[in-house]
Amino acid sequence: MLPDPALPCGLLFSTLESTTAPHPAGRGGVLEEEVKLSSWFRYLPESVVEFQPALRTLAHPISQDYLRDTLQKWIAMCSDDIRAGVSNLLVYVKSMKGLAGIRDAVWELLTSESISQNWEAVCRRLLDKPASFWEDLLQQLFLDRLETLTKEGFDSISSSSKQLLTLALQELEVKSSTSTLSKHIQFEHNVAQFLWSESSSDLPSDAAWVNVANRGQLAKSGLSMKAQALTPCVQSFCSALDSKLEARLDDLLSYLPTDSSAIKEAAPTGQPRSAFDRYADAGTVEGLLRHHCIACIHHVLGCVREELQSTQSLQGGQEDAPSDARLNAVLFMARLCQSLTELCPHLKRCILGRSGSAESALKETRSAKKLGKGKVAQEVTPVQAKWRGVKAELLQQSLFAYQIWSSAVTKGLVQCFTRTLLLDTAGSVLATATNWDEIEIQEETESGNSVTSKIRLPAQPSWYVQCLLFSLCQEVNRVGGHTLPKVTLQELLRTCMAEVLAAYKKLVEEKQEKKTGTFPMTQNRALQLLYDLRYLSIILTAKSEEAKTSRIKPDSGIEAVTDFLEGHIDPFDLDVFTPHLNSNLNRLVQRTSVLFGLLTGTEHQYPGRSGALSSQELHNILPLASSQIRFGLLPLSMSSSRKSKSAPRSTERVQVPPPALPRAEDEVSRPGSLFRQLVSEEEDTAAPSLFKLGWLSGMTK
Repeated sequence: MLPDPALPCGLLFSTLESTTAPHPAGRGGVLEEEVKLSSWFRYLPESVVEFQPALRTLAHPISQDYLRDTLQKWIAMCSDDIRAGVSNLLVYVKSMKGLAGIRDAVWELLTSESISQNWEAVCRRLLDKPASFWEDLLQQLFLDRLETLTKEGFDSISSSSKQLLTLALQELEVKSSTSTLSKHIQFEHNVAQFLWSESSSDLPSDAAWVNVANRGQLAKSGLSMKAQALTPCVQSFCSALDSKLEARLDDLLSYLPTDSSAIKEAAPTGQPRSAFDRYADAGTVEGLLRHHCIACIHHVLGCVREELQSTQSLQGGQEDAPSDARLNAVLFMARLCQSLTELCPHLKRCILGRSGSAESALKETRSAKKLGKGKVAQEVTPVQAKWRGVKAELLQQSLFAYQIWSSAVTKGLVQCFTRTLLLDTAGSVLATATNWDEIEIQEETESGNSVTSKIRLPAQPSWYVQCLLFSLCQEVNRVGGHTLPKVTLQELLRTCMAEVLAAYKKLVEEKQEKKTGTFPMTQNRALQLLYDLRYLSIILTAKSEEAKTSRIKPDSGIEAVTDFLEGHIDPFDLDVFTPHLNSNLNRLVQRTSVLFGLLTGTEHQYPGRSGALSSQELHNILPLASSQIRFGLLPLSMSSSRKSKSAPRSTERVQVPPPALPRAEDEVSRPGSLFRQLVSEEEDTAAPSLFKLGWLSGMTK
């Protein structure tokens, strides 16, 4: 490398020459001219004033290797001192914003023209390599301090979340009267009460004039929370966690570039080159954030897992079902794990980092694609895989909690069912019996004459069967059954059917022993038990997606109980009864499909009703919609079509005499009178009205 002409060449030799070279009389010495102007200079002896050093030997140039080694040792010694000193000082920096401020100040200092002018040239001439003050000395110190701050911050979030969880569970497990409980705790005990309660936050304050598309993604209305059965306790926990995550994220974002253009800030065109890239370690910083955030969620999940496992061990060690207070805590944890990823949007941002914005943009482009285009298989990045892993772990814990609840509910209800089923007295049989249908049948005698006779067949299940199903529906509705995972609901039905079948098998075993003093198995009781069993098997049999496409094999246990019960029925009567029994059973299932809708779900898709129905059936069967819509569609405004038809309607209004008005109370009580009133007001008035119904379509968003 050629020497830079701007740098002084041979500084050591020029200094020696200027010091040892002879000077004119009175101008010698090594003292500077400024010293000679001092008042004390005149008192110095002449030997000091005129002192002139002399070289004893010839000055030889210092070797490059010796100079480089000496400088490297000196730099290493200074580096150790700087690291120790800066590390001790960085302890007093308590935020990443402060770290970013110090880093930016160092960058501005090293980038200044006075320092960066000849720094690189000097380093290359003396050390044969560039020397970076930031990368070699300070960068790792800042990263270590940043990791410490991140760990301390998320450890604080973990401990506070554990305290919040413990406090919430303690409040839920308090056994006290309903009047002394707070409204939020009552909602946790009975989610249906929360779903059907009204509050001022159900609709956003700007719902009437702000379009759903223009509303922020984080804006959640009370109706949307109720639609997902997210109780206030779950909302408050997630809100507290999300606010702490937001604070940590905002603090850390000050250390990262604001956007992609900020990365190019390190080397702007037309300006001196920067000393170092401030955002070179952005990926490392995001990795630290992701690692500690996932560790925090794992800590919270560990606390939830411990509580659920303790409840499961108590459930397995006792015959009775766990208390309602304990089950309320289990359901709270299930809803919490189920909704954590949705109610904590900053959790996703902490894990995905800058790739989260890219994923949202990808969703927008995917939604913009039209139907008919081929699907493009997209690769899953490691960061997205970690986010999916966190969601899978949360869902797994939620399903585990719901499984504990479903097992406890099934255990408690089927115990009462089994106890009533096995009561073997005439009084208990009569107490649980229901009304039977009387059906006229025509039979042909041996002579060819037609004989009309009447038979009695069960038309309703026994009372304890109806109580079991209704209580099961009540429990499902109490926890917000429309938001239960389909897997949980199917597992609930499967477990309940298995327990019910075990009770029937126990009854069969007792009857086969033929103990003295027990009530005999009569034909009428066998018919009722057979009717009950077949009805329960239809309602409680959950059809999976695989089972819908293939024929379901009948359960061998049900077949065994059915064969035993049919053995107590006269074969000739059984042949006559079976078609009518099946008809009664089908009508009963259709009648109760709405009452037990959460249990039957959409698995039992009945064929459309034919037009040839008798007048007797019309008032017995509730017609079902083919699509099985749970809630009716909200009306949408047709302002454009109404405006085009306003002129002819006004002329018609003049020509046609007004019809007779009904009574006021009849008009108010008629279904849909409110919507008709609003529509008629909109048609009658030309001025725009606030009560156009178009905004209602987005009020649950």
